[in-house]
Amino acid sequence: MSRWIRFFLAILVGVLAGLLYGWFINPVKYVDTAPDSLKIDYKSDYVLMVAEAFSVEKDPVLAARRLTLLGPKSPADMAREAILFGESHGYPDADVALMRNLAVALEAVSPSAIQGQAP
Repeated sequence: MSRWIRFFLAILVGVLAGLLYGWFINPVKYVDTAPDSLKIDYKSDYVLMVAEAFSVEKDPVLAARRLTLLGPKSPADMAREAILFGESHGYPDADVALMRNLAVALEAVSPSAIQGQAP
């Protein structure tokens, strides 16, 4: 029986040493990660933040430029995806309404107006 105890003790020590190394000694560091690598829930939160800024600034071109950071899709498509995600995941109605207003405003923005540098 002592042999099995030593075996499982060695396994436990190995796992603990691996966790210690991976979490504290040399953890993964994400540097300059592109926003388009975010999961849909974080992208939706970003679209909501842009929609909140748009409700104050009333500048659809600036909002579209901010949304171009999220990938190659059009800003209006990204806003629609965020609306669908928000509706299905319990976002408050006020937040979904902000994103809807943004999506409507983005429909009128031409792709050539977005070509400037994103803030």
